[in-house]
Amino acid sequence: MNKIGAQITGPLQDISISVVTVLDLDTVLPYVIEFRKQLFPMLDPNKVPNDLRDFKQVYLDDQVGVFLQAKDPNGKLVGVIGMLAYDYRFPHLDLDARRTVEVARLFVDPNYRRSGLGTALFSRLIAVAEKKGIERLYLHTHPFLEGAHEFWLKQGFQLSKFCDESGFPTIHMDLLIGKVANMKYSAELELSK
Repeated sequence: MNKIGAQITGPLQDISISVVTVLDLDTVLPYVIEFRKQLFPMLDPNKVPNDLRDFKQVYLDDQVGVFLQAKDPNGKLVGVIGMLAYDYRFPHLDLDARRTVEVARLFVDPNYRRSGLGTALFSRLIAVAEKKGIERLYLHTHPFLEGAHEFWLKQGFQLSKFCDESGFPTIHMDLLIGKVANMKYSAELELSK
């Protein structure tokens, strides 16, 4: 059993996925900052994004925030994913008033890519989001992040908009979850009859 309570099987059976706590910050935050530097070498490494600068407040203290970590049997951090309150900073997106969070910082150790770890982390994140009454997951990614767009499509996300954001081609995506997703699916079934 992992620390969230779901059994992991297959090649990931020895990986534990847990919610990050204050006790984990000294390990998780440097891991995320370093991973970000590797993925985005074109960004100023001295400018720390607001969500990382205020990590505890954004991911641990906020009612809808959460950050998950995956560790191997030796306790080595091998993946992370977070969710934070969406701030509607992209006014050109057509996101209504549904309870929306932003999925952020899915980083998986290169040795664990294509093992199912990203999907396992995201599955746990959905479980947490549903418990918190979240209705929509929003995220954005970039075409230069190899495989990211395809990964999120496989997780059920749909393209909201493709545009330029601060000089970067950006793919905006969203996914309805929980009761809202079930109602939408039921309505689509009715229309198809």
